[in-house]
Amino acid sequence: MNWYLEVFKKYAVFSGRSRRKEYWYFVLFNLIACIILAIIDVLTGTYSAHTGMGLLGAVYGLAVLVPGIAVSVRRLHDTGRSGWWLLLAFIPVIGGLVLLIFMLQDSKPGENQYGPNPKAAFTLNKM
Repeated sequence: MNWYLEVFKKYAVFSGRSRRKEYWYFVLFNLIACIILAIIDVLTGTYSAHTGMGLLGAVYGLAVLVPGIAVSVRRLHDTGRSGWWLLLAFIPVIGGLVLLIFMLQDSKPGENQYGPNPKAAFTLNKM
């Protein structure tokens, strides 16, 4: 849960780097929240089959849009890539697969042009 909240603490921070753990926990908690909100939307009657989402889901989606983009950009920075690579998402199928591979890759060791390795910083803080 701390990794999820960490993304919101850096709400619109597009500089720096994010570990895989931070990114994937954010994705996991978003998925769980979306499923729960969809169930609530269906039960309360605020789900629209025409739009494919409910009121609560739409509000939540808007609330996590900027933090989601920011953590994705920081994750790309961690792999040594520019945040502009996120635009690959607009290419059907292939773009999403390429981004998935990028997001699964380990951090580039040491410091890169986007800052120090967050994994190394986390290890030093635990000592």
